[in-house]
Amino acid sequence: MSKETLTGAPASRAELRAFLHGLPGVDQVGADERAARLATRSVKTSSKAQAIDLAISMVDLTTLEGADTPGKVRALCAKGAHPDPGDPGVPRVAAICVYPDMVGVAVEALKGTGIGVASVATAFPSGRAPMEAKLADTRMAVADGATEIDMVIDRGAFLAGDYAKVHEEIVATKQACGDAHLKVIFETGELVTYDNVRRASWLAMRAGADFIKTSTGKVSPAATLPVTMVMLEAVRDYRAATGRQVGVKPAGGIRTTKDAIKYLVLVNETAGPDWLTPQWFRLGASSLLNDLLMQRRKLATGVYSGPDYFTLD
Repeated sequence: MSKETLTGAPASRAELRAFLHGLPGVDQVGADERAARLATRSVKTSSKAQAIDLAISMVDLTTLEGADTPGKVRALCAKGAHPDPGDPGVPRVAAICVYPDMVGVAVEALKGTGIGVASVATAFPSGRAPMEAKLADTRMAVADGATEIDMVIDRGAFLAGDYAKVHEEIVATKQACGDAHLKVIFETGELVTYDNVRRASWLAMRAGADFIKTSTGKVSPAATLPVTMVMLEAVRDYRAATGRQVGVKPAGGIRTTKDAIKYLVLVNETAGPDWLTPQWFRLGASSLLNDLLMQRRKLATGVYSGPDYFTLD
């Protein structure tokens, strides 16, 4: 396929299917082994401090519960802006991620901080709704001030081989985003195979995704190192083919500093240092930030803070 076709130009159903099924297959055993090997890389103490601050700056601090209240969202925004009130040197998080009806609350609370407001949309987390409803969901979040939209693909359509439908929905959602960035969520735990993850990655990038994201956090397994590695390979190869860079966001199940550093090593060794910024790599998490802050304080003081030192989210 031409460079133009790879960057969003319409393709027939047959061409799209032929392209996606013509991608090289993923060696599952090899991918698992490489990810496991990279996960054993040790990080020196001096580098660990830098890695922790980088990871904090990449966090999309998230609350996606039916019991979310304006007060909870405001508290989360305050934490994102000042993760450790006792240490002004701690970086701010990249974004606060909320449901569409909470976007206005987050926008008001984050005014002047430079922190993004991300909103899940398109019938999150199932993606099962009429297209009109999905687009209305997106437009409402953007109108209320969301700077990033995290959409979910129709996994049923993808698994049935209706790639054109998924492509069209991503294109339409991207248009509805206006100036907001679009993150496309695959729910990789439901895609089953690494080959499907690679196909979904290329499909989303061709349709205009600014980021590709592993999971909603509502399905197990969520983010894993091998799946994220396959996605990082895809964005690396896509940039080589088209010149356009796309970000990656693993989300769900990333809870410890050790986990976060494994992902940073994976990014550096797979896609390269160009992706080691919040502009191109995010960590979707709710409980991760507290562990990063605990480990940061341990490096600075030599002792762990008590479990109640940082707020529980």
